Amino acid sequence: MNINGKKILVTGADGFIGSHLVEKLLEEGASIRALAMYNSFGSWGWLDSMRKDTLSKIEIVTGDIRDQNFLMAALEGCEMVFHLAALIAIPHSYNSPESYVDTNIRGTLNVLQAARSLGTTRVLLTSTSEVYGTAQYVPIDESHPLQAQSPYSATKIAADKLGESFYKSFGTPVTIVRPFNTYGPRQSARAIIPTIITQLVSGITNIKVGSITPTRDFNYVEDVVEAFYKISISDKLIGSIANISSGEEISIEKLLQLLIDKINPDAKILIDNIRLRPEESEVDRLLGNSRLLSDATGWKPKITLETGLDKTIEWFSKKENLEKYKINTYNT
Repeated sequence: MNINGKKILVTGADGFIGSHLVEKLLEEGASIRALAMYNSFGSWGWLDSMRKDTLSKIEIVTGDIRDQNFLMAALEGCEMVFHLAALIAIPHSYNSPESYVDTNIRGTLNVLQAARSLGTTRVLLTSTSEVYGTAQYVPIDESHPLQAQSPYSATKIAADKLGESFYKSFGTPVTIVRPFNTYGPRQSARAIIPTIITQLVSGITNIKVGSITPTRDFNYVEDVVEAFYKISISDKLIGSIANISSGEEISIEKLLQLLIDKINPDAKILIDNIRLRPEESEVDRLLGNSRLLSDATGWKPKITLETGLDKTIEWFSKKENLEKYKINTYNT
């Protein structure tokens, strides 16, 4: 499928991955309707950081995916939807699980209902590697058992299953896109890499973190949005789940030391108990298998962790970017 000239809705376009995806789809010639979360500040999130000539090519609508009538209107006239809007912070899901149910489950249901009613030709639902929980075997493929180790992951499992049910029940052309840990410019400081980098580049020498023993499979955002694009132009993954993963893992401790060596070798690691997840909720190991995606689309990651971290450090080191972050606050 060629997306050149096609009208596409991107929910969560104001967020980290969503804003990068909008840029990628524009490069490929798509006509973008970008959905940003309505707020009284008139903020379009990371879309506001785009160049004016880029913004002028985007139709931006503000609203809430929990509003079914609004979402139906937002999807009207679009041939495809990339659904990224979600509540994603795991610690916050301990405090406000109901809001995660409303946004991640009901919001996804609204997307699916609208797509079914309007005859949308492709629906890409964004999942997360957190649905797998701690690896029972590695590398984790799409057949790995699902484990709800946090309210957040429980709602994403439910959303994925809704997508699967709409494909099987109604033929809605759904693909569940399941990225492992994504990182890069614009990521919020509730994620581990921005948490570390923002402290280091601001001159803090005691770097506060939670558990340092888990391992993660990190993927640079440019590789991730390239995978989204390749999935969207292929018919081979309709009705399927597709992991996006590098196939490599690194412990948080080794990641920390790598960043410390790059930015400030005098910095020390400080375990902050408030940042620790409940023991049974912590996902101890994630290492993905993206062979299904590679076989169907030819996608392979291009950017190594070393290169991706350098690009990310460079972005966060710019004053105009760093000042957007509350560095001394634990972001949940």
